[in-house]
Amino acid sequence: MSILSRVVAEKRELVLGMPALTELEQRAMDADPARPFSEALRAKNPVALIAEIKKASPSRGVLIDKYEPDRIAAAYERGGAACLSVLTDENYFCGTANDLILARREVTLPVLRKDFIVDEKQVYESRGIGADCVLLIAAALEGAQLRDYREVAEGLGMAALVEVHDEGEMDAAAYSEAKLIGINNRDLSTFETDLATTERLARYAPSGAVLVSESGIWTKADVDRVSAAGARAILVGESLMRADNPAAEIGELLG
Repeated sequence: MSILSRVVAEKRELVLGMPALTELEQRAMDADPARPFSEALRAKNPVALIAEIKKASPSRGVLIDKYEPDRIAAAYERGGAACLSVLTDENYFCGTANDLILARREVTLPVLRKDFIVDEKQVYESRGIGADCVLLIAAALEGAQLRDYREVAEGLGMAALVEVHDEGEMDAAAYSEAKLIGINNRDLSTFETDLATTERLARYAPSGAVLVSESGIWTKADVDRVSAAGARAILVGESLMRADNPAAEIGELLG
């Protein structure tokens, strides 16, 4: 079983213990209005940065000992990030929903909830904790689910970032009429990254979709490379989490 398959199976088990859908719908309606995620990306030229907040990763382990999502979020905003991404998965990234709540309270930036969405309940839950965008991983969902969950997210005022890894998943993203498509440069079976993934898949992206290149971006040269391939935005986590001065690191990445 691949890591993604194992994670998806575990998430489906967790969904069984979630509150009723009606309760999650009410929490979503009671939440503060969503901030415009897609618009924030489009407003930055030539490349927008989604700066990621995460305590750990499956491939690298714990990235930071003193983990303060609110302080990190403030530094990212000072550095010029367009949006934030916050890992809320507990088992593999040591995250919690409260990390997103703390980070969002500290900034005016829109926030992506980065987790493994496998059920409609999680979309409503995301809005209820304040997320402005949700991640929908094409490899974890059927084509109909991608479309349905994207529509639910947008109906709640959120954006949906549909993540793809290969040509078939790009086709699924196009079928779902995704407006935001994330190309993950990381091979989920080996955890190796290759920016050529963005270069290869960008050619198959539907016209009008905002492309986000994810993973393996460490330098300004990397940013320029994926931008030349068609990426309108980048999602960067590990290099920022390891930086002594995240705001300065953002400046170097964006030039």
